[in-house]
Amino acid sequence: MRVVKKTGGISKKVKHLPPGIPSPVDIHVGNRVRLRRILLGISQEKLGDEIGLTFQQIQKYERGANRIGSSKIFELAGILNVPVSFFFDEMPAEFKTHEGRFYAGLRDKEQGVVETDEMARRETLELVRAYYEISDPKIRKILFEMIKVCSSEDT
Repeated sequence: MRVVKKTGGISKKVKHLPPGIPSPVDIHVGNRVRLRRILLGISQEKLGDEIGLTFQQIQKYERGANRIGSSKIFELAGILNVPVSFFFDEMPAEFKTHEGRFYAGLRDKEQGVVETDEMARRETLELVRAYYEISDPKIRKILFEMIKVCSSEDT
C-alpha cells in the first residue's frame, strides 16, 4: 500500500499489485492485440517487424507481462486496422475501479490466467479466418449449415 494525495486532511491508502503480477487491463489489451493479429493471420514476428520490436516483445505485450505505451497502441491500431478503442472494448466492468483491477489481478495470479473465452482461443480465431477466406458465399453457407448440424448432434 502507499499513501496518495490527501483530500480534506484524510490520507487514502491504495493497494497495488505485487511486483511481477500484470495489471488485468494490460492483459486485456494484450489479448485484444492477439485476437486481431490472429484474425488477420499476422505472425508475432511480422507484427514486431512492422513496429520495430522483436517477436518476444510482442509475446510479452500479448500476455500483459509488459505494458503497451500509448504511442505503440496508436501504431498497433493503424497496423491492425482498428480504432484505438478496439483494445479497450469488452473490458470487464470490474476494471472500472482501482479496487476491482486489484482483486482481478490477484485472482488471475492465483488461477494462473488461462484463456477461458472460447471466442478468443487460437482454434476459434483460425477457424473464423479460414471461413472468411472462402470466397464463394454459397460454399460458406453450406459449411456454416454443416457445422450447425454437427454441433446439434453432439448435444
